[in-house]
Amino acid sequence: MLQIKNLHASIGGKEILKGVNLLINAGEIHAIMGPNGSGKSTLAAILTGKPGYEVTDGEVLFNGDDLLAMSPEERSHKGLFLSFQYPVEIPGVSNVNFMKAALNEHRKYKGLEPLSASEFLKLMREKMALVEIDSKLTSRSVNEGFSGGEKKRNEIFQMAMLEPKLSILDETDSGLDIDALRIVANGVNMLKRPDTSTIVITHYQRLLNYIVPDIIHVLYNGKIVKTAGKELALELEEKGYDWLKIDDSANMDAKE
Repeated sequence: MLQIKNLHASIGGKEILKGVNLLINAGEIHAIMGPNGSGKSTLAAILTGKPGYEVTDGEVLFNGDDLLAMSPEERSHKGLFLSFQYPVEIPGVSNVNFMKAALNEHRKYKGLEPLSASEFLKLMREKMALVEIDSKLTSRSVNEGFSGGEKKRNEIFQMAMLEPKLSILDETDSGLDIDALRIVANGVNMLKRPDTSTIVITHYQRLLNYIVPDIIHVLYNGKIVKTAGKELALELEEKGYDWLKIDDSANMDAKE
């Protein structure tokens, strides 16, 4: 589904990604872990087309298509979704209107007719129950006045509505208490299908107790320096990241 080859990227003239290689197949959950400043959020920004980042080398294929040549809107229409680390507020735009507009734009791109009001409300109720979101939140402006947990839950609700092929969760566990973390993780797990994939970006092992990855990668100093199974998270929790330091001159890359 997603293939990243020798990806180099910078921002403001500073190189952040220094040769990332990654392969994600349909039906897989991959976790990307690493310390602050290692390039995790930069990778998410590059994949979703956030302005300000410059790709200086490498390629990214999404279902065989050149992802880097697409606009952010086209990437979304193709099935890419990002759950933000810090979801933005959109005053004056209700969750209902926001989701209806977004969903019908996706349907238009696929050549489908827009959902009727009754069809949309039926779908929304189904997805709200799935992620345990309060119905009162849907009538409020997008994320305005929401708590941290409500914002993250709303992101998973949006993901449920749009049914993306590849979801990128950028530190979704940041600022969540245990109850909110459980609800968010349950929503992610229930949305998993054989034809969809998820990238979970996190610092900590605790999220991976709830969203169990098939594969864990460690991103360190702009490169993936280690790839292993879910047991790697426990090792990182115990030892930290310093034991994974590598000499840049050795130009070591993780095996895919």
